[in-house]
Amino acid sequence: MKIILTSDVSGLGSSGDIVEVRDGYARNYLLPQNLAILATKGAQKQVETIRRSQENRRVRDLEHARKLQEELQNLGLVRLSKKVSKKGKLFGSITESDVVSAVRSAGGPSLDKRSVELKGNVKSLGKMAVGVRLHPDVYASMHVEVTPGS
Repeated sequence: MKIILTSDVSGLGSSGDIVEVRDGYARNYLLPQNLAILATKGAQKQVETIRRSQENRRVRDLEHARKLQEELQNLGLVRLSKKVSKKGKLFGSITESDVVSAVRSAGGPSLDKRSVELKGNVKSLGKMAVGVRLHPDVYASMHVEVTPGS
């Protein structure tokens, strides 16, 4: 079945791509989740206009992403307090949302939690490197220190 993706789908393509997928995958997942539409002649013409506007936005987004990258790198070490047990183990784990709120409270930019990339489950105290995918071409790296808190 030929479909047009309306948003980015990992492993399949990005918004505006025309792809061929199995009928069940399109009918049961992509179409109900509004991730794609059926490929018709009218829809293909719409895709061309959408692509042109995306290219213009992408250039503006790239400049904005580079500014955010510079802000994150100038931020230095971000401290994040979590409740710990008597043995020094965290209650729960550090999530992407925790990192976003710690960056915001440290005076950094407002980030989307989906752009934060943690390496596995963080369940211990100490320093760690955290990656942030700001744009397909821009990747920022920063350091977060998990400290015991209340």
